[in-house]
Amino acid sequence: MNQKISQRFSELTEQLTEIEATKRNVQGAYGPGQSIDYELFTGWKVKVKNLLVTVCGENSQHFKAFEKGEQRGSMEQTYAVKQRLGAIFLAAKEDFEGGYLSSLKNLVQAEVFESELEQAQELLKSGYKLASAVIAGVVLETALRDLSTANQMTHGKLDTMNAQLAKAGIYNKLQQKRITAIADIRNSAAHGKPEEFTEADVESMIRDIESFLLSYLA
Repeated sequence: MNQKISQRFSELTEQLTEIEATKRNVQGAYGPGQSIDYELFTGWKVKVKNLLVTVCGENSQHFKAFEKGEQRGSMEQTYAVKQRLGAIFLAAKEDFEGGYLSSLKNLVQAEVFESELEQAQELLKSGYKLASAVIAGVVLETALRDLSTANQMTHGKLDTMNAQLAKAGIYNKLQQKRITAIADIRNSAAHGKPEEFTEADVESMIRDIESFLLSYLA
């Protein structure tokens, strides 16, 4: 994941250089100035915003500064906007490369979750439904712990965190019930009671956990 993001930062840096190369002198309504290829610049902005949301989040200073920087003054040339946005983008790139973006932890965690759920799926395919359910349950509990941390809530047992997150409105009662059902399967597996659930139950469990991660931790 980090390698792909690093590559994307490099690609967009190259595109920024290409946009710079289109700079030309123009005579605007308020006198002489400098302009750039507007279509290239527009496409670059969209791609940068998508990257910043992925890496930094919509509430990050980087993304907020970029959105604010897009606002063009009444007498401002396109090139001036490009200079401003380019500086914000390069600042985000520098912070990313220096490991200073807090949301990187979420990206790394997402990779871990994906790997563990894949492991759970492989175990289930091989007939080890107990081990599969236990691993999937660990992913869910870790996700609830991370979600609690993100919302300044204390950690506890899975059912306790589930209840407090639902009470705080982080997700609704229906999601709370789904998590309770998943926890029941995990508990049965952890206590070595395979007769209390089926392979289809574990398959649904993994699918529901994946959906939960995408909805609340992506």
